[in-house]
Parts: sequence; C-alpha cells; structure tokens
Amino acid sequence: MPTVAIVGRPNVGKSALFNRLAGRKIAIVHDQPGVTRDRIAAPCTTTTHPCTLIDTGGIGSKIDDGFGEQVTLEADIAMETADLILFIVDAHEGLTSVDQALSHKLRKAKPPVRLVINKVDDPKHEASFAEFSSLGFANPIFVSAEHGRNVGQLCDEIDEVIAPLATESAEAEETAETIGIKLAIVGKPNAGKSSLINAILHDRRTIVSEIAGTTRDAVDLPYTFKGERFTLIDTAGLRPRAKRDNSVEVFSAMRSERAVRRADLCVLVIDLATGVTAQDRKIAQLILEEKKPCLIVLNKFDLYHPDTPHKVRLEHATDHVRRELFFLSYAPFVACSAKTGTSVEHVLKEALKIRKSSRSIPTTGTLNRILQAAFLQTPPPIDNKLRRRLKLYYATAATNERYQTIPVPTIVLFVNDKRLMAHSYEAYLTKKMRHAHPAPGVPIVFSVRSRTRREWTPPEKPQGH
Repeated sequence: MPTVAIVGRPNVGKSALFNRLAGRKIAIVHDQPGVTRDRIAAPCTTTTHPCTLIDTGGIGSKIDDGFGEQVTLEADIAMETADLILFIVDAHEGLTSVDQALSHKLRKAKPPVRLVINKVDDPKHEASFAEFSSLGFANPIFVSAEHGRNVGQLCDEIDEVIAPLATESAEAEETAETIGIKLAIVGKPNAGKSSLINAILHDRRTIVSEIAGTTRDAVDLPYTFKGERFTLIDTAGLRPRAKRDNSVEVFSAMRSERAVRRADLCVLVIDLATGVTAQDRKIAQLILEEKKPCLIVLNKFDLYHPDTPHKVRLEHATDHVRRELFFLSYAPFVACSAKTGTSVEHVLKEALKIRKSSRSIPTTGTLNRILQAAFLQTPPPIDNKLRRRLKLYYATAATNERYQTIPVPTIVLFVNDKRLMAHSYEAYLTKKMRHAHPAPGVPIVFSVRSRTRREWTPPEKPQGH
C-alpha cells in the first residue's frame, strides 16, 4: 500500500493526527516532547484509498536523553520510503527555526509534501498564520487534530496523491492471513528486544540504545520468513510499577500488557549477561496468567561465560532458566545474540514449530485414556474438609475462538465436585498430559466443572464406531 509519513518537530501534534487518521488510539499522545521515538505504522481508515500511516519521532529535537540524532534518522528513513509527506507545524507556537530547517530539508525530498498547520480551531484564526508561507509550501491545510476540524479536507488531499498508487486487490486489506503470526517481543528494559527485531528484519527499524526505556509504543512490524507471514510487536520494557516515574511510562506499560493479550505468541527476551531477574519473573507470570503460548529468547549469549565451551554454556543457561522460570516450563527457548546476529533465525523457526505442534490437539478418546490412566496411577487425595475424593467422569478439549493462529485448547474436566481439585493434583495432570502429548510452547489449560452422575451423560458415539 502507499505510505504517508507524518513528520515535524516535537510536540506539534503528529501523534494526535496519526490517531485521528488511523481511527483509533495507537501512538501515545502526551504534552512531553519526544514521546514518540520509533516509526509507528498503521492502516489509515479515514481515506477513500487504502494507505499506511507512519508516525515518526520529532525531528531536530534536543531531547535531553540523547535520542535526537537517532529520532532524526528514523524520520529520514520514513521520508525515503514514503509516497506522501505531511509536514506538521504548530499554529500556537508559530514558526520556529527548527521548522525552517526542516522545510529546507523537505523541499529536497523525493515524495510530495503537504504543509499541515495544526491546532487551528477556528476559521477566523487562519489569516494570522501567514508567516508559515515563508516555508515555501503552497496551499497549507489548517486542521485541529484534537477536534477533527478539516480532517476530511486533509483526507481528500491524501487521496488525490495516493489514488494512482493505491491497489484494489484483496491484499490491501489487513486480514489474518496478511498479519500472520503475531509475536509480542516482551521483556524488561534494555534486554535487547529492539536489537532482536532489527537483527530479524536486517533493518534499523527500531531505536537501539544503552539507555533503558527507548521504546515507548507497541510497534507492529510485518515480516515474511520462508514464505510465512509474521507481525513483530516491539513493546516497551516492562518496569516494576513502583519505578514507572511518569504517566508516559504507565501508558507504555499498558500498551505492552495489551500487546501480550493480542499476540499469538509471546517472545520473552532474557538478558543472559545479567541473568533472570525478579522483573523477568513478573513478566513471565503475566504471560502465564494470560494463558499465552511462549518462546523464551536467551539474548546476549555471546557474553554468557564466553571462555567456556558452547555446550557447557548452553547447559548452564538451561539449568538457570528452568530453575528461575520453573512455572513457565512449557516454553522452549533459543540462545542467541541479537548484537552479532548469531542464531537469531532460530526464533522464527521455533515459532513455526510451536504453531505446528499447537494444531495437533488430542482426540476425545485419546484425551480420556491419558487422564483416566493418570487417575489410576496416582489417585487424587481425599479432601479432609469435604471427606471425598475427586472423580473424573469425562474430558473433552475445546478451542477458544480468539486463538486462531496458535490455538490454545481448554481441557474441560467433568468431575463429581470441582472443589476437590487440588492445585498440586492439577499440576500432576498437567505433567502427565505434557508427557503423553507434548506441545512445546503451548500452555495446558484445564476447566473443571462439577457434575453428578445422574445429570452426566457422556456424548453418544457416532454410528459406525
């Protein structure tokens, strides 16, 4: 699809306009300059012709955390790949030296540029912004991204440019097929999430810095690997709640948590150089609570006991992760180095293996034989309070519709009294299921339901069986 890049200095309302054109809140809108640091892409829902919007970090900013140069690079890349550039300026603050420098740069850009004067809430104020004519762009568009004023006119301008480029094929629509497997790349700050994505994409798509907290938005990045489609979701590092020192960090954490929920597979990035931390365990717990498929990436493997033989290092890393993240034992892992690119391709290969194994759901007959054998081998304990023992009548597997690409089946157990299911015995059944029917990366979810023998009637077998 044609791409439309939204550029401008910090805090002129780029993200607000991006959200308005996208039809939903994707980019973080905040009065703190420099909030958007990566390119964020989303389909435009307000134009007649389909196109992709690209929100960029503020150009020419003197952000005090040292990202100004990299943010400018991100905007340069967006301008190189865009079919149309929307140059946003702030009517309230007026013309600035950064606007003038940027206009000089944009006049040399290959794609057409439209000047958009934002924060103009009333037509009578338009005449007072004649100073922007010195930027050299004819017919500026006066809008208010916050209130939606003249956004329709802006959409008409966009359509005029992209109409010859827009495709009418079904590929222009965002479908499950074009999105592919959604991978949420999660982890604590500075674990190497953005570096991992850059290594996979072979592209400087996301900002990489030694300063923790570089990525603040959840960024969706499409990628095709061996004919298979993926969408990589680069998320902000999840810090402990007590250390989220401003509202932007809180919003970023919420976006990351939302990314976990909408992902098909969570890729938990661990910094092996520092080892598994308490924050890593909290993120792993979030994945477990959301009942999400998971792959653990042991990043910075090149820094982990570098003088030790590879096989020994891998054994030590395995023991460390299995011990510290014992509750996430269903997740396989890949040891790699995002910085050097070593073994990075195994991340997507392992994701495809997880998808394949998830589609092999045991039949009802197989499921009941596995569980009945487990009950016979180790009967449930007698509940001291209820003075009864758990009895299994029947089991079946149901797949939740929201898991489409990597299904996570729920094993429904019909028992005499669900209160008799002890946590330890459920863990035992999980272990037996995992042994009899391995599905690496996919959690085993039980739903226990009470039934009396009188009201329970097993499903009739189809004729011929």
